[in-house]
Amino acid sequence: MADTTKKTIIVFSGDYDKVMAALIIANGAAAMGDDVTLFFTFWGLNALRKAEKIKTEKGLMQSMFGRMMPRGIKKLNMSTMNFAGMGPMMMNKVIKSGGAMTLDQLLDAAIEQGVKLVACTMTMDLLGFKKEELLDGVEYAGVAAYLAEADEANVNLFV
Repeated sequence: MADTTKKTIIVFSGDYDKVMAALIIANGAAAMGDDVTLFFTFWGLNALRKAEKIKTEKGLMQSMFGRMMPRGIKKLNMSTMNFAGMGPMMMNKVIKSGGAMTLDQLLDAAIEQGVKLVACTMTMDLLGFKKEELLDGVEYAGVAAYLAEADEANVNLFV
């Protein structure tokens, strides 16, 4: 039977606006007292990357992925209206003028509220991400662990 106080969200996209939507929902659910798990996979993992380059041993393809993809939440692009990279900056200006929380503030708030951030280990292996390249406090699990949590939740979302 589903637990009415548990929510899970798969963060598949690494787009600024989609990660923002997942974090807004996660923060809202956590503020209501729900247990929340965000399962980051494929491009969503970019939101969990540390901003600084971490030297690790990787194969050629994995090194290329690491260089091509955004490093951290402040480097994510918009899904639409990216305006040659200016979209996130424009969105941050609108967010700040409206008194809302920025993407990195939403991530910090989620962490403070105890939202569980889980990185997909299979995707990490495929793309060549190492644990030391991701934010501190991130948990690591495969799809079976996520599905076990999803079975217990009353809300499961895919962003």
